[in-house]
Amino acid sequence: MSSSSDRRPSVLVVDDSALMRRVLSDVLAAGGKDAPDGEFRVVGTARDGFDAVRKVHQFDPDVVTMDLEMPELDGLGAIGYIMSELPRPIVVVSAHAGPGTGAAIRALELGAMEIVAKPHDANRKSLERMGPDLRAALRRALAADVSHVSVMARPPVPARRAPEAGLRARARLAVAVAASTGGPRALAEVIPKLATGRGAAVLVVQHMPPGFTRSLAERLDSLSALRVVEADHGTPIVADTAYVAPGDYHMRVLPATDGPTIALDQEPPVWGVRPAADPLFRSVAQVFGANSLGVVLTGMGRDGAEGVRAIRSAGGGGIAQDRGSSVIAGMPTAAVQIGGVESVLPLAEIAQRIDAELAVRGARAREGRS
Repeated sequence: MSSSSDRRPSVLVVDDSALMRRVLSDVLAAGGKDAPDGEFRVVGTARDGFDAVRKVHQFDPDVVTMDLEMPELDGLGAIGYIMSELPRPIVVVSAHAGPGTGAAIRALELGAMEIVAKPHDANRKSLERMGPDLRAALRRALAADVSHVSVMARPPVPARRAPEAGLRARARLAVAVAASTGGPRALAEVIPKLATGRGAAVLVVQHMPPGFTRSLAERLDSLSALRVVEADHGTPIVADTAYVAPGDYHMRVLPATDGPTIALDQEPPVWGVRPAADPLFRSVAQVFGANSLGVVLTGMGRDGAEGVRAIRSAGGGGIAQDRGSSVIAGMPTAAVQIGGVESVLPLAEIAQRIDAELAVRGARAREGRS
């Protein structure tokens, strides 16, 4: 164990696999090209949820990496205990196939900050390749303010959705949403509260690894009056539907003779991420103009700031989450500083403002004054 004078962030590694515990510990202790001197120090490891809770009390780590599928007490149970007793940043390290993806989304709702995907083939070389992603996730988690995470958050009550009535009309209005660290909890607060019948579509960029965005969409869909789907290339953009950008793909909207459609691509990352919000927001500004809103939620960095300013310049509206309710206020603060928003609101008030803005802009569109 490192000496008490070592100022590097301390990490507790939790996983039921001895190989995984050893490799993650080695990767964090040894560092890499992004952290050649070993940016973190591993103060302990735990084999299951009960062991994790004990070790959190024993070592008081700055951050925890958490497996989800473990015997005795699983990762979700451990996250609940830790966030209620001794809150601290938690990074989920989970399989990106099967039930692990759905559990990872629930972990984010309970208070975990980030997800890192385990490789399909769990050999040492493959595990070591996840080192840069893991270290980057730990940095983002450590920048989060866990005091803004409510204790033992209960899932929102699923919305009652009206039966499908044939084909949905093409959307006349668009809401573009950007989110990163803390975003899945914020989206679960906003998306389920949005009303239908506004003629609007919602387009969401959540910074998240490939393999998890479909589960995020399914989770939001189960809670919302809106239909929520992971976006597919070429899909028509229809009203009362929210589209979540797939992990590792930028999402844009394109004009078409019979209405805007979704376009996905793997062009280079923007601000170091793919999907990124700025490409989406700029395309929304071009296609929907004054009939659009940009919303920038919690997250590190400045993705979405330039995009929401483009929406404002096109006559649309801009909303940012306030610092007091953001897990990390970097993205919304950048949007405010660049002059892209007109409203800065607590998370709990954002859905209501979106609905009010859509009502006004929808009326203008119907009157032909958009």
